[in-house]
Amino acid sequence: MVPDFRKDYKLDRLAERFNVAQFVSFAPSFGEPLLQYSRLVHFPPNSSFDSLEDALRALFERSAEGTVNIRSFSEVQSQSREFLYALRTVEDAAQAIRRLSSEGAFTIANETIDVSDGGVSGVAMGGLVEFRPDSTPRGVERPGFATLPTVWATKLFKTVYGFDPGLEESEKARIEFSLHPRPRGWRQTNVILWEYGKVDHFDRTAHVAWPNDFSQMIGDKVFGLLIAELAGLPVPRTVVIPRRVAPFSFGMETGSAEQWIRTSPIVQVPGKFTTARGWQDPFKLVQTEDPEGVALASVIAQHSVIADYSGAVIESSEGELIIEGTRGSGEGFMLGSVVPQQLPVAVIDAVRAAHASLQQVLGSVRFEWVFDGSKAWVVQLHVGISQSSGLTLVPGEPDDWVTFDVTSGLEALRQLVASLPTNMGIKLIGNVGRTSHIADVVRKANIPTRLIIDCND
Repeated sequence: MVPDFRKDYKLDRLAERFNVAQFVSFAPSFGEPLLQYSRLVHFPPNSSFDSLEDALRALFERSAEGTVNIRSFSEVQSQSREFLYALRTVEDAAQAIRRLSSEGAFTIANETIDVSDGGVSGVAMGGLVEFRPDSTPRGVERPGFATLPTVWATKLFKTVYGFDPGLEESEKARIEFSLHPRPRGWRQTNVILWEYGKVDHFDRTAHVAWPNDFSQMIGDKVFGLLIAELAGLPVPRTVVIPRRVAPFSFGMETGSAEQWIRTSPIVQVPGKFTTARGWQDPFKLVQTEDPEGVALASVIAQHSVIADYSGAVIESSEGELIIEGTRGSGEGFMLGSVVPQQLPVAVIDAVRAAHASLQQVLGSVRFEWVFDGSKAWVVQLHVGISQSSGLTLVPGEPDDWVTFDVTSGLEALRQLVASLPTNMGIKLIGNVGRTSHIADVVRKANIPTRLIIDCND
């Protein structure tokens, strides 16, 4: 019977059912390290090789990155022995394995898998998936990972990457996996399993929240829309052109061929980046608005909704549902240049129903909507309750107040917020929506703010 500490044996058993990174393993001996297991493309499982160098050469030749990693373990140090990353030559790898073998260690040499290729790594178990880009599966032990129910994660990965990750096994097991845009591993598929273990008890549920590392990779706006669609809400047909993954699309046909172009920042920046009716050159747009490549994650082209009314909804700090909007498209309302209008009952009812559906699965939410005469479409979604209460947009008692006329515009407000001394508050003068970007800017900055409505508007 093979001892439990033999990671290479477990990896070989895993390879019988799943795709694993290509590897060769060795046991310590008084002479040359002894070949144990191997899984290499175009070789039968556990093939023999004439020498240590021949086995490593076959691995190097098949490594997409041209490098290999070496893990070492022993019965007394099954978890914490030496790990060598991205060795570049057969000679360096052979020397390391012989040294570790002389110390009594078992070794596994596996192809280096680029964790920054636009894919994700994570853990799936008990009906939920935790994942992030630019990390190994153990990256979920640090803050910043995304969490989704397994069903949602499967649909999201199919949408973004174009294939089913095959995580159904996680309903009865704990799976460490990595997902890659290009085929990898000894079976040359897009998903690699790193560990597979039984789970006796698991009672956690997915807490869907963002920003997280994945939402920042594809864009805050894009991630929110994907979540809205996963929750069953109507989202306009959307084509996404990201920086780090191939273009993908999702959403429903709206009945209009007209396009809106929207920028999707890494994290939400209310009203700062372009949302425009009609097509624009997306490459020129990104170069103009984010020449350093640090703010925008993607650009989206979205089918227009034929709008009767448009607006936004938030939950106040007391749980009040604040639904505001205006007739027609809502860009002027969101920017603060169009005052809120009285909304028909049918519009309010449709937005309330959409909010109730989202709240049931996500908790407190806020979103922008467009009503087409029969249903409310979600065009931007965020989670969380607002700190606003009545005309107090942000609570607080500063030492002094500065007034700001909302007709001065959103960019002037941003400049004020950036230059405001500590312990100063803002009184917004004018008739502006509590759900508008004007209100979002002061809430995001967490500056005490009160809305003073100009009754002459």
